[in-house]
Amino acid sequence: MLTSLPEWAQLAVHARRMALPENHLKYLITQQHRLENFSLLEAGLFYDFSRQRLDADVLKNLIDLAKNRNIIQRFQEMISGDLVNTSEKRAALHTATRSFSADPVMSNGLDVMPDTRRIRDEIRQFSTDIHSGKITGANGELFTDVVVIGIGGSYLGTEFVATALQNHADKSIKLHFLSNVDIDNFGAIIACIVPETTLWIVISKSYTTAETLANTNLVINFLTEKGLYAKNHIVTVTSKGSPGDDPANPVLKSFHMFDYIGGRYSVTSAVGGVPLSLYLGYDRFEEFLKGAEEIDNHAISASEGENIPLIAALISVWNNNFLGYPAQGVIPYSFALSELAAHIQQLSMESNGKSVSRNGELMDILCGSIIFGEPGTNAQHSFFQLAHQGRPFPIEFIGVVNPCHKKYTNKSKGVTNHQELWANLMAQAQSLATGKEDIDKAKSFSGNRPSSTLLINSLSPANIGRLLAFYEAKTVFEAFIWDINPFDQYGVELGKIMAKDIRNEMAEKNKNPDYQFDNRDPVRKFYLDVLFNHKI
Repeated sequence: MLTSLPEWAQLAVHARRMALPENHLKYLITQQHRLENFSLLEAGLFYDFSRQRLDADVLKNLIDLAKNRNIIQRFQEMISGDLVNTSEKRAALHTATRSFSADPVMSNGLDVMPDTRRIRDEIRQFSTDIHSGKITGANGELFTDVVVIGIGGSYLGTEFVATALQNHADKSIKLHFLSNVDIDNFGAIIACIVPETTLWIVISKSYTTAETLANTNLVINFLTEKGLYAKNHIVTVTSKGSPGDDPANPVLKSFHMFDYIGGRYSVTSAVGGVPLSLYLGYDRFEEFLKGAEEIDNHAISASEGENIPLIAALISVWNNNFLGYPAQGVIPYSFALSELAAHIQQLSMESNGKSVSRNGELMDILCGSIIFGEPGTNAQHSFFQLAHQGRPFPIEFIGVVNPCHKKYTNKSKGVTNHQELWANLMAQAQSLATGKEDIDKAKSFSGNRPSSTLLINSLSPANIGRLLAFYEAKTVFEAFIWDINPFDQYGVELGKIMAKDIRNEMAEKNKNPDYQFDNRDPVRKFYLDVLFNHKI
C-alpha cells in the first residue's frame, strides 16, 4: 500500500513543515541558488520548479519515493511492450509510433515495429500523392480541405498539434474537426468547404462510437446528395477488419491503428499522422515524431533527479496528496498553444481520474487533478482573480522563447508584443509566489501559490513533439506512482450505456409518433417530451 511506505509518511511530515510561515514561497525563492537547484534543462526543455512549495528535503524524499516504486523501470517496461494496461490485458505502446530505433518492440510475442514502419510509409506516400495531385477528388481537382471525424482522443491531440504548428502549414489545405454530434458542428463545417475538394478522415478504432458513426452517416448522405462517393472522398483510420476496413464498403484509403495504442495517446500514430501529414507535409510530421522520441528516450535514461517529466509528476503528486490542491492550471503564454489545455484535460483526467488501483483495490488516497487552462494573457483577464486571491491552485506556465512572427517589432511602452507577453509570464509566476500586503484587504494577496514554468525555444515541429511527449510521460509517471492504470477509461463508458436506452426510446418515437414515453422516470420523460415538442 502506497500510504504505508516510509517515504510517504515522511512526505506528510514535510507537508506540515512547509505550512509554517517561515516556509512561505516569498522566503524560499530568495534562497541562494534557488533557480539553479530547482530547475532542469534537458532534451530541449527547460523546467523551472523553483516556485513550487518544496525544499531540498522534500525533493529528495520525492525522488526516494520514485526509486522505491521503481518508476523509471516501469516506464521502460511499458516501452518494451509489457502488459501495463492490466484491466484490458494490453500493452501501451504509443511510444513505438515515434521510435526510429532498429530495435524490436515485442507485444504478445510479436514485434510491432514492422507494422509501425509500414503505417508511417503509407502515410508518407498518401500525403505525397495528395499534395502532388496524384490523388484528387472525384472531379480531378486538388483537395483543399480535410475534415477529421472523431471524438475524444481521435481529435483532441491532433487539434492541439495542428493549431500549434499552423505557421508551418503551407500545403494549401485547411483542417477542420467534426467531433461533436451536435448538428451545428456539421453545419458550421459545410458552410465553409467545397464538397468536391474536401477529404473526410473518419477516426475510430472500433468503428462503433455512436457520435462518430452518426457524423459519418451524415457525411455519406451529404456526399451522395452531391453526387460524390466515399471511395473518392473518405479515408478511415481504424482497426484492421473493423467495419471501417471493409472491402464491401470501399473508401479511398484505410490506415490501421492497434489495440496497444489508446486514443488519448494516439497523436503520433495514424490518428494524428494522416491529418497532420496532409496539413503540414510528412517531413514536418516526422520532425514532430522525433521530438517526441527524444523525450521518450530521456524519460527512460535520465536519473530520477534529472528526469523532467518524472520530477513534474512527483510535484503533481506532492501538490495533490500532501498540499491538498485538487486542481491545476495549464497556462501557455503562446496563442499557438491555445488547444493544449483541452488535450491535457483528456490525457490527464481520463487517464488518472481513478479510485481503483491497477490490482482492483479501492484507493485510500485521491488520484488525478482537475485540469483547466487558457492561453496567457487571456487567462489573466478571465480567472486570475481566483488564482491570486480566491481558492489557490498550482499553475504550469509555458513559455516560447522565439515567436513565429519575428518581423513585427513595433513597440508599445518601449517593448514589443512578445516582450510584453514575457513580462506578464514572469510577473504572474512571481506575484503568485510572493503575494502583496496592503492595508486595504481587497488589494491584499496572500501569495504562497505554487507554479512551475516550462520553456521551449520555438514552435517547431520537434518542440511540439517534445511538449506532447512530456505531458504523456508526466501522466504515466503519476499513474505509476499512485499504482493505478492510466490506460483504461470505464467511466467514459457508463454514460454511453445509459444513452443507449434513451436512444432506443427516441428511435421508437421516430418510428411511431403515437408512442408514449415511459413515465417511470418522470425526469427523463420531461426532457424527452421537451425535445420532441420542440419547446420548454
